[in-house]
Amino acid sequence: MSRVAIALLLATFALFPAARAATFQDDPVLQRARQLLGATPVIDGHNDYPWAVRENADGDLTKLDIRRPQPSLMTDIARLRAGGLGGQFWSVYVPATGPDDPPADAVTATLEQIDLVHRMMDLYRDDMALALTADDIDRIAAGGRIASLIGMEGGHSIDSSLGVLRDMYRLGARYMTLTHSLSTPWADSATDTARLGGLSPFGEEVVREMNRLGMLVDLSHVSPDTMADALRVTSAPVIFSHSSARAVTDVPRNVPDEILTRLPANGGVVMVTFVPSFVSADSPATIDDVADHIDHIRKVAGIDHIGLGGDFDGITSVVQGLEDVSTYPALVAELLRRGYADEDIAKIARGNVLRALRGAEAAAARSAAERDFPLRSQ
Repeated sequence: MSRVAIALLLATFALFPAARAATFQDDPVLQRARQLLGATPVIDGHNDYPWAVRENADGDLTKLDIRRPQPSLMTDIARLRAGGLGGQFWSVYVPATGPDDPPADAVTATLEQIDLVHRMMDLYRDDMALALTADDIDRIAAGGRIASLIGMEGGHSIDSSLGVLRDMYRLGARYMTLTHSLSTPWADSATDTARLGGLSPFGEEVVREMNRLGMLVDLSHVSPDTMADALRVTSAPVIFSHSSARAVTDVPRNVPDEILTRLPANGGVVMVTFVPSFVSADSPATIDDVADHIDHIRKVAGIDHIGLGGDFDGITSVVQGLEDVSTYPALVAELLRRGYADEDIAKIARGNVLRALRGAEAAAARSAAERDFPLRSQ
């Protein structure tokens, strides 16, 4: 065993003293889950560590330095490693503003959060690197680092400006959730009063511009009508960066079956989340409940349309068995016990979202080719 591997193991022990004695007596299914994630490391759709730094440390990464154990958080590098993470979308969330709210500084705050992620990449360069493409994710993960992507959580972050959207893409944003908890002037949220019945004409333009750029359209937080409109308009696969199945837990933030049935034609992916209230109407929510959502999405949409989006450090309570970023192997072990094949795990862990990102990149390439065609034909 290398010195790096030994150090990682010791760091993991320090974080989980109750598990030390059992580590070398793990059941073979959990051992197999860890091996699978070693070969096909997880790409998680949503982690709010950047917001935790903004809220709890005034944006100072050294005050919540995840190179060291951070028991007040759900995320640090040792636990990311223990969890088999090879890719992470870091959310650059800022609080939502609604269509009737006065002008706010959401654009500035989002830029500051994007800057924070770039500062993370510098501070944690031995463990992370910024990924802008699907190929970047594979290259960075193959080199033993965590491929890090930027996800904007809410269309309020662009203040109804396509120019701002383009600038956010240039700075590294690779998905945007069309709304957060409040509607924007151009898209209805799942948890706000519906005003538009989905997307406005400008909202459709936002989706088309995201397609042109190669930015993933994220439909977590949006109303079912907005989901349906986005699926009608988009020329690329969509994602739900942190949502679960509404037929299993009937809350507005989850994805209804009528949308799940449309994902095969689109190529989209629901990245099942670990938010307890989205996972189970009962308390406490358990790892079995999360697996039930994965089972349901497989039944309705198919194995090619499932991913994982934990929402760690964006939640105030946890699912039993999925308390922090180290716990992905436990979920994989549960899926293996339910009969999921190795290739199924590879799709859920990373393959499906990589395919969706490549689909967004291909849509952007098609758009560029169409724009260039008149010039090339002259």
